[in-house]
Amino acid sequence: MSRRNWFEVGGQQYAQFRPTYPPALAAYLAELAPAERVAVDVGCGNGQFTVQLAEHFASVIGADPSAEQLANAKPHPRVQYVQAPAEELALADASVGLVAVAQAAHWFDLPRFYAEVRRVAALGCVLALITYGRQELDADLNERFQRFYRDEIGPFWPVERAHVDAGYRTLDFPFEEVAPPRFEIVKDFDLPGMLGYVSTWSAVTNARLGGRTDILERFATDLTDLWGDPARRRAARWPISLRVAPIDSGHS
Repeated sequence: MSRRNWFEVGGQQYAQFRPTYPPALAAYLAELAPAERVAVDVGCGNGQFTVQLAEHFASVIGADPSAEQLANAKPHPRVQYVQAPAEELALADASVGLVAVAQAAHWFDLPRFYAEVRRVAALGCVLALITYGRQELDADLNERFQRFYRDEIGPFWPVERAHVDAGYRTLDFPFEEVAPPRFEIVKDFDLPGMLGYVSTWSAVTNARLGGRTDILERFATDLTDLWGDPARRRAARWPISLRVAPIDSGHS
């Protein structure tokens, strides 16, 4: 099994393997923000969180610069997807009730993004930066997994990954924050699903392109040996970190 090429990935695989946010997260943000306004999911990727927001808002826009991600985005009657960078959303002034960013803010030009947020923010608008960190696995798998993440694949992470590991506490966030409740993601994987998820990491792509497929193959072999029956489903848990604040747009 370890000879299979687990580590080739595109937008379709990304949509298939990435974990999904708990429904309670979108519901919480909808309680804070004016639901009759537009919600925007910036850096929406394949739209996993976008469609969750659509259960609570009359209209949702998913914005992402990647055409491939948007081509694999989840459809929803209240969602419109647009190809646009975070810093140039091309939305009307004072039109948005929620700006949500799920697992993408560490890639943004934050000063320009925050200026754009203030421009599009309507009265009562809320900004939420969302990230989930390193997952925890069952005890018999966790040590090998954490060693792979930290020591073996660690040097291949982009420098921005440090913000994710810090729960976005290292990002500039010049707003008066509210204290959110605690959320976590829980997802059950079989072995192909877990290795498929790992294949979506930017560090894995960098290692593969850098000619270090030996690291990836060794990890796949070790995890296969530890897992047992490949069809056995194992739980992974990710803590969710939130930075949430109302936005003073400056619009009268």
